[in-house]
Amino acid sequence: MNTTRALVTGGGGVVGTAWMTGLVSGLRRAGVDLAEADVIVGTSAGSIVGTMLATGQDFDSDTPAPPGNRGDSAPQADRGRLAEVFAILADASLEPADARRQVGQVAIAAQTITEQAHIAGISMLITAQEWPDRQLLITAVDVETGELKVWDRAGDAPLRTAVASSCALPGVSPPITVNGRRYMDGGIGSGTNADVATGADVLVLLEPLAHLFPRGPLERELAAAGAGTVVTINPDQAALDAFGPDLGDWAAWQPAREAGIRQAAATAERVRAAWSTKDR
Repeated sequence: MNTTRALVTGGGGVVGTAWMTGLVSGLRRAGVDLAEADVIVGTSAGSIVGTMLATGQDFDSDTPAPPGNRGDSAPQADRGRLAEVFAILADASLEPADARRQVGQVAIAAQTITEQAHIAGISMLITAQEWPDRQLLITAVDVETGELKVWDRAGDAPLRTAVASSCALPGVSPPITVNGRRYMDGGIGSGTNADVATGADVLVLLEPLAHLFPRGPLERELAAAGAGTVVTINPDQAALDAFGPDLGDWAAWQPAREAGIRQAAATAERVRAAWSTKDR
């Protein structure tokens, strides 16, 4: 009997995206192809990497390079609004849903680039224009209700629009409009949304920001997902050093990517032991 495999790719900004592309590339060189997953769940930066995998993008020749000039597609962060978002999410007196709704209001009020420019920036990273004929799930959060939205090929959002919504960090990028509703970063509620990947026997999780989040919520998500085997891959110290203090720093792209490639060599056997069970 075949074993079903899920891949969950979490949020992590520019540096987390770079690290995950390096990790995926390095694992492929070691004979472990995460694109073989039966379901891929992508959140924020992970929606970019997950889409690249699901659509067959080459992680060596087609990996986004650090842009020397991104023009209008480069989000200009409203640092004050971004700090407000983090303060709201850290406020223990707020119910999580209330906090997400408050963050949604901040997202709408923030002065950023246009929705069209943000989608254009995403289009520079993702070569595919259409949803793949496979189970790719991309998370976002409704700015009005604070509820999780999971996009897939049967939904109303075009592929690049869905990814743009998942990467719409309040204060950095605008919420994205789909059918009159606006959606913001899928990482607002959870850095991984691992519980979306239900029904798989094996779950591999790439979590660039594991060092910033408490383990309790993730453990509950993984329990809800119900996979018998879970492999988590978090940045090692060399990767964290490469990330630096600014998750949006394009200058750290290549060091973070190289750190991912190096870490893949040390991780490959652990992933292979779980990933190769498909035909057993």
